[in-house]
Amino acid sequence: MNKHEVRGGARYLGGKVEKAIGDAVDSRDWQITGVADQVSGAAENMFGRAQSVAGDVADAAPGLIDEARERLDAVSQHAAAAARRGSDAVARSMRGGDGRLLVAAAAAAGGYLAGWLIHRRAA
Repeated sequence: MNKHEVRGGARYLGGKVEKAIGDAVDSRDWQITGVADQVSGAAENMFGRAQSVAGDVADAAPGLIDEARERLDAVSQHAAAAARRGSDAVARSMRGGDGRLLVAAAAAAGGYLAGWLIHRRAA
């Protein structure tokens, strides 16, 4: 709790008292002053609360930054491992280790040949 919260709360409470006295003695000036003090006291109290929350966030920020940094590091390590696995799979297929590239090339060549033959006969 900071000074703005305390002062705002006290001013709000004082404004309530002023308005109650104004109501009791039927004084329009006291009523208006009381309501004005209530509004300004509430505003100052809310300003003080906002300052407190901002301070709490600033105190928590280093921990949040460290946690975000750790999570980003874990994600980057995971992405690097996935990229290594993908490049290893490409290298294996390029070497013909699993034969998929050879099958794909043969299918492409067969499709091209069939298309060429069909197109040649149609022309």
